[in-house]
Amino acid sequence: MSWSQVEQAFERAAQNEMFPGATVRASLCGQPVFEGAFGMRSLVPERVPMRLDTVFDLSSLTKPLATTSAVMLLVQEGKLRLDDRVARLFPDFGVQGKGTLTWRNLLAHCSGLSAWRPFYREIEALERGGRVNFMSSRAARQYVYEQVHRERPEITPLTKSVYSDLNFIMLGEAVERITSMTLDSFCRQRVFRPLGLVSTDFIDLTQTRTRRLKPVAEMFAPTELCPFRKRVLVGEVDDENAWAMGGVAGHAGLFAPLTEVDRLASELVAAYAGKSGLWSQKIVREFWRRDSAVYGSTWALGWDTPSPGRSSAGRHFSPGALGHLGFTGTSIWIDPERQLVVTILTNRVHPSRANEAIREFRPRAHDLILEELRDA
Repeated sequence: MSWSQVEQAFERAAQNEMFPGATVRASLCGQPVFEGAFGMRSLVPERVPMRLDTVFDLSSLTKPLATTSAVMLLVQEGKLRLDDRVARLFPDFGVQGKGTLTWRNLLAHCSGLSAWRPFYREIEALERGGRVNFMSSRAARQYVYEQVHRERPEITPLTKSVYSDLNFIMLGEAVERITSMTLDSFCRQRVFRPLGLVSTDFIDLTQTRTRRLKPVAEMFAPTELCPFRKRVLVGEVDDENAWAMGGVAGHAGLFAPLTEVDRLASELVAAYAGKSGLWSQKIVREFWRRDSAVYGSTWALGWDTPSPGRSSAGRHFSPGALGHLGFTGTSIWIDPERQLVVTILTNRVHPSRANEAIREFRPRAHDLILEELRDA
C-alpha cells in the first residue's frame, strides 16, 4: 500500500487552510497500517510543524472515550442499570417532566434536553457578583449539575434525537456519585492507566491553579483565540462550559495523542470480539447496538452510527460502524466486524472556530483511506 493519495489529500487540506494540521491513523486488528502527521501544530503566535505525538483537545470525543467507557464499567459491575430512572440516583432531576428518563435515554440522546446552555455565562456573572474564584472551580461544577437537574426538556422525551451536552454532564455526575471519585480520577485509574495510556487525561484546572502549574505548551495542539478568555488556548479545554466546570466534565475536557486514542478504540474492538480484560463482549455489544427508542435515530449508547448518504464516515464504512466527532476537529470511526479503527485528529478551530471546511474534507478522507484498504 502506497498511501500516497491519502497523504497528498491531507497535505493539500492543510495547505488550503481546511485545518492547520492533523495526525491520522488507520488500524486493523489493533495494528497500525497507516499513520501520518501533516501541516502545522500551531499557526500563532508562530508556525510549528505537527508531530505524531501531539496532544489534542478531543472535545466531544470525551463522551464516548471517557464518560461512556466509565459508564460501561459501572454497568458491567452492576453499579448502574441502563433502564433505571435517573431520578432514582438524583431525585431533583425528576422535576419538569424528566421523572421517567433513564440512563439509556441520556446515552442515546433522546432525553429531550437542549443541546447546550451557556452555563459559563451564569458562572461568570456569579463571580462578578462576589463569588470569589468561582470560575473553573469544583463549586462551579456542582452549580452546573444543579442547573441540569432543574432543566426543562425542550421537546417531549423519546420523540426525537437531539444531541445534547447536558445528557453527558449528567452521566459524568453519575460516575462521580456512584464511585465517590472525580470523573477524571475514575477514568485514569480504571480505564487509561490499565491500558498503558500515559498522556490521556483531563486537565483539572482547579489543580493547575492552586499548584500554579502550567501545561508544557510544546506538547499540545493549540485551539482557538478564545473571545471569552482573550487568549490562544494551549493545554486548556476549549469548551467554555467544561472550562467553567474546572476542566473535568462528562461532555468535554479529555486530551490525548493519536496513538493513545487508537489504543483505547482498539481495546473496545477487542472487547467486541470477546478478547478484552477490561470490558466484556456483552457490554460492548449492548452499547454499540443502535438504540430503538426513537424511530430513525442513528445513535447507539454514547456512540453514533453512519447516517445514510451523508455521514462524516464517508461511503465505505459498514452500517454497523460506530463513530463520534469533536468540535475542535477530532473524529474516530470504528468498523467492529472488520476490526478497523480510523482516527483523525485536527485542531481546525485554531485560531478561529469559524473555519468549518473540515466538514467537506472528513468524508472524502475516510473514503480515500478505506479505498486504499480495499485495494490492498
